[in-house]
Amino acid sequence: MAKKTEVRNTGSPMHQFPWESSVLLQKGLRALGLPDSDNTLPVPGTSDACSELSVRGLPSVQERIETYIKELELFNAVFDLVGAETGTDQGRSDLVVRHILDSLAPWKDIAASLFATVRPKPLTHYSPKVPESGYVVADAGSGAGFPGIPLAIVFPSVHFVLVERMSKRCAFLENCAAILGLQNVSVCNSEIEKAPEAFCDLAVFRAFRPLEHKIICSLFRMVSAGGFLAAWKAKKDKITEEMNGVRTDISGWVSMPVTVPFLEHEERHLVLIASAASPNPLQQESC
Repeated sequence: MAKKTEVRNTGSPMHQFPWESSVLLQKGLRALGLPDSDNTLPVPGTSDACSELSVRGLPSVQERIETYIKELELFNAVFDLVGAETGTDQGRSDLVVRHILDSLAPWKDIAASLFATVRPKPLTHYSPKVPESGYVVADAGSGAGFPGIPLAIVFPSVHFVLVERMSKRCAFLENCAAILGLQNVSVCNSEIEKAPEAFCDLAVFRAFRPLEHKIICSLFRMVSAGGFLAAWKAKKDKITEEMNGVRTDISGWVSMPVTVPFLEHEERHLVLIASAASPNPLQQESC
């Protein structure tokens, strides 16, 4: 399945950011509300320590993301990873804001989405590194690793499987996981349609073209019954139109507004989608 180059056309001129990329990253991560030190989020309704979701603290997150950015700058031209011109100041700022911060902006919503999943049977694990009780997230069409790698940095107790069809990009992703010490990351060199079945609780994606029957069925194929899709989308009216086009394939959807630091003027949403066969339908909104 082809994946769009990871650049969002907002229909407006290139936005000039107020600081250099390193300052944008520091201020942006702080604005997202990441904890100052390593912390945990308890799963609602439980008291078991094993049911907590680990969250890395701000200094550790920033250090790893800075290393990740260096890898992106080093290999972008070779592997055609992102549309941002990482050799320029503006390109580095775009990389930080439109890719890194955009990927992390809904991190609290992603945690809540995992808590909401219902797992009626064990997952068919793609990787033996995944503990039986752990959450598994697939990054569908990962490309340069967005949103999977930034989210894997924030959530060390969640296993992320980066599904990417291009071998050269898979090599980059595996290298990044090793350099960043992300033991909670696996890379699956596969088209979405050929990826393992029912191996994740949640499938996330940023840059797919508008959803249609074939795509959404391929995405749901990876997700265990009771899990969801989580799509990074822009304008609410376009989302409603898109969801209407796949209404026979889903049981419900929820659109949550997301604020990306330094892009407050641009509309962003995280859209959770439940399959038509899901035992855990979303009731807040429907098509």
